[in-house]
Amino acid sequence: MQKANYLSKREQEIMDLVYERGHLTSSEAMELLSGSPSNSTVRTLLRILEEKGQLTHEERDGRYFYIPVIPRTSAARQALDSVMKTFFKGSVGDVVAALLHDDDTQLTSQELDHLQLLIDQAREEGK
Repeated sequence: MQKANYLSKREQEIMDLVYERGHLTSSEAMELLSGSPSNSTVRTLLRILEEKGQLTHEERDGRYFYIPVIPRTSAARQALDSVMKTFFKGSVGDVVAALLHDDDTQLTSQELDHLQLLIDQAREEGK
């Protein structure tokens, strides 16, 4: 399996569908994707996602069912790790600071309390 690579907007759209549904056929993808992509385009994208190690397939009754290779939470963590290493020199603090100082980030009091709890727990654990 190849390490997760950058996903195009269309590839990410397919992955979102697969994660929501648990599996996906090419005909389902054609119906659900925006912009009415052709059958060959969808099949090419599914093959690319398999090559990138994001999907695998199972054959059932002559149909291919595409399923994610790793759970969504693991894929999200890998993507975040990549962004953190690429843009923030591996600094978790810099990532959090960037998010907190973004004008579009609006945290509720409950979210701030939860973040503080996580920070306190990390301190206690010596992280």
